[in-house]
Amino acid sequence: MNPARDLPASTPPAPAGERRWPDALIILGGTGVLAGLWLDARHAAFAWLLAFLFYLSLSLGALFLVLMHHLFDAAWSAPLRRVCEHLAALVFPWLALAFLPVAAFASHIFGGNLRGGSSAPTLAAPAWLAASAFCFVAWWWLTRRLRFWSLEQDRTGAVECVRRLRTCSGAGIVMLAITLTLAAVLWLERLTPQWVSTVVPLGFFAGSVWVAVAAVYLIALALRRNGVLAPVLSARQFYFLGIVLFAFTILHAYFEFSQYLIIWNANLPAETFWFGLREQGTWFAAGLILVFGHFLVPFLALMRMDLKLRAGWMAPLCVWIGLMHWLDLAFWVQPVIAPAGWPWQWAWLDAACLALLGGILAKAFRKDLAAHAPFPVNDPRLAEALAETEETIGGLAANPDNPE
Repeated sequence: MNPARDLPASTPPAPAGERRWPDALIILGGTGVLAGLWLDARHAAFAWLLAFLFYLSLSLGALFLVLMHHLFDAAWSAPLRRVCEHLAALVFPWLALAFLPVAAFASHIFGGNLRGGSSAPTLAAPAWLAASAFCFVAWWWLTRRLRFWSLEQDRTGAVECVRRLRTCSGAGIVMLAITLTLAAVLWLERLTPQWVSTVVPLGFFAGSVWVAVAAVYLIALALRRNGVLAPVLSARQFYFLGIVLFAFTILHAYFEFSQYLIIWNANLPAETFWFGLREQGTWFAAGLILVFGHFLVPFLALMRMDLKLRAGWMAPLCVWIGLMHWLDLAFWVQPVIAPAGWPWQWAWLDAACLALLGGILAKAFRKDLAAHAPFPVNDPRLAEALAETEETIGGLAANPDNPE
């Protein structure tokens, strides 16, 4: 008998105020983006690329979490699987449509870099577009297959659905590794094609999962508070999300430090110039903020076991993680157009692009959340996840009175 069958499997409508904030973001952000295009199309293109990469990384990180759930047959993540599926599904069509302005303004963003240079491998614009299209087709196929069999499992509860999901995840993890590497090379490294580092895709991957876990933590808190996921969430889910956040905080720092140490030790001008550019003006301060804010702050904040269960501590930390991830991407993108220092006069345009794209994606996420059961009602591991609410975590109550 599956106790999840007795739980509510529908999402109640959100209050009117909550339904209106994505529309407000779209209106305000759209106005700002149009103003930015009118004032300086090149700065607007870079701001849009930055917002696109931020939300793409979040979606791909969520896709990785879905794949890991099926490959490791995890129980604790079963109540959160549907949230991760909805975030992953944003990659197509919404983020694919968001890529169209990047492709349209590729000449403003990449300049002649799509034709290569004297020290860079040649990549013609058609090849760049074809490789980009391949990434989105792969992500479309993978997210749609996972979504199809997940909803089929809700409908039938057949064992075949579990087998299909695991098989798809086995192929999907290889597909994600290839396409995520391509994305990092095509849309990040191609900004400075004379500089090549094999660590860039690894850092982009670690940052993507990091920000995705933070987003899932915040969404889980919100859905637990309004009752949508309250019957299936316990402190165990939040505790393990905190552990994964801690792990990827260290992993991302390891990748970034390894890259810096190797390049510093080799001391080759063809490699060190990338860091030299980011030591100019206010970029040096931004780099110091990343050293302490991207690693040290979350590392220390996540060390204590009990703090992983306190929403008053974790919610601001998850917002901080999102801000640091955005700054990390900005540290890649913005020095290309503003080598002298942070372009403060265009900060409103960065915010407008984030607001417009974020509002669109929030509406799409809420629509998916309302259209399907908020958790996989026939996941064979869901009953085990529900049973775990009576256990303890290192002596802490697994279901404290107020984890929020």
